[in-house]
Amino acid sequence: MDIINKNLFGKVVFNGHLVCETGMHIGASKDNMEIGAIDSPVVRDPITDYPYIPGSSLKGKLRMLLEKALVKNPNRSIGKDVMLHVCDDAGTALNCEVCRIFGSTGHGGGDNFPARLIIRDLHLTKESIERLSGINTGLRFTEWKFENAIDRVTSAANPRQIERVPRGAKFQFEIVYNVEDHAQISDDLKNIKLAFDLLQLDAIGGHGSRGYGKVRFEYEAIEAMTVEYIKNKTSDGHYVQISDFENMKGLIGIFKGTE
Repeated sequence: MDIINKNLFGKVVFNGHLVCETGMHIGASKDNMEIGAIDSPVVRDPITDYPYIPGSSLKGKLRMLLEKALVKNPNRSIGKDVMLHVCDDAGTALNCEVCRIFGSTGHGGGDNFPARLIIRDLHLTKESIERLSGINTGLRFTEWKFENAIDRVTSAANPRQIERVPRGAKFQFEIVYNVEDHAQISDDLKNIKLAFDLLQLDAIGGHGSRGYGKVRFEYEAIEAMTVEYIKNKTSDGHYVQISDFENMKGLIGIFKGTE
């Protein structure tokens, strides 16, 4: 396969909800300091002012978890005792279980390898907007979380207020996988599922070790479609929809014969 001029055989689209099982904080920069204001606000949509989850935040967390699970010898240092894995050339990335899904940025004159996985920004569902509109926290669609850091040597207190999306909020997600290699699609989808499963046992956003950011994926549909279906909308043998990962073989089967 030509690495630079990669073929596209079709798409696999994951749709559903990401559900907050505990309060979640994905932080935004604070432009100015105000007396009595939130010390650490959440990121918000500039048009609607609703909290949302940037696709980059979800993608970065999924990559980090899969990298820890699959890569035994990370190769790039980003600071003292902190190592990451990034393939330095496209040929190596093509055969890397992590980089071919999430992409890689060549280092020291290496090649970039575009990601096969597209993760869009996650926005609140209509149901959650209506539900959060009725909460009385003094904040718009969010809650205050008051914390007090104690210096264990001096016993000095450092109070702070952290803004969180409340437990139970749901965000709509759409994640798209580009089918570029028939021999790798099965392994790629298994590893995407592994990353999803690992995240449900971990946390997204800040302060995960203190209980923030536990989430659950609810799948509405997983759709597979060939380029032929996208062009002509002829579903005979070119489109399949499943409700979860259990029938993945039937999903992969539609790409046979599209080489």
